[in-house]
Amino acid sequence: MLLQSLLGEPVMLVAWIMAILVVLTVHEFCHALAGTLLGDSTAKDSGRLTLNPLSHVSWLGFFMLLLVGFGWGKPVPFNPYNLKYQRFGPALVAVAGPLSNLLLAIISALALRLVITYQIVPPENLLVHFLNLLIGLNIVLMAFNLLPIPPLDGSKILFSIISDFRYAHIRDFLEQHGPTILLGVIILDNIIGLNLLSSLFLRLINLVYKIML
Repeated sequence: MLLQSLLGEPVMLVAWIMAILVVLTVHEFCHALAGTLLGDSTAKDSGRLTLNPLSHVSWLGFFMLLLVGFGWGKPVPFNPYNLKYQRFGPALVAVAGPLSNLLLAIISALALRLVITYQIVPPENLLVHFLNLLIGLNIVLMAFNLLPIPPLDGSKILFSIISDFRYAHIRDFLEQHGPTILLGVIILDNIIGLNLLSSLFLRLINLVYKIML
């Protein structure tokens, strides 16, 4: 298990925890920022328009990241009726989180390339490990949250696309059973060992390294 391997390397465990706090905080803050920019003050009034990690960490999602390598932050509240764009407003708020993780992954990859190219620190330095963790975690959090299963961000994007009443039964089914489906996907992928999500995440991470480094 991931956590067990990290417990044998306390310094790496600290780097892993710090990386998790960074990616979760940036992700949720950008949700709050997008909602605020689109005219809804719910997130700001709830104290979520901040870069304080304690305001954004879901401890269940945090420990899922520690245990299996993917998880989530505390959902940012918003009122869709206050948003500037009624149909696609929720999707814009939702996609802001994954997009922020993609941007942070690119920035981390560029920083890692700079460190390696100019040999600023040795390859075994903690900074190199931390940047690698930032790249991997941001890609995983982005891809995981884009799955079109409630309560993940991808579901809000999907619901904006299928907002017509003809698809109401699909939305109702996903809203009702989404968390159960998501739990089933995680169990099948990680515990039973199908590794479908893990393979997807690894391919995306390798793609980033291939392009950026």
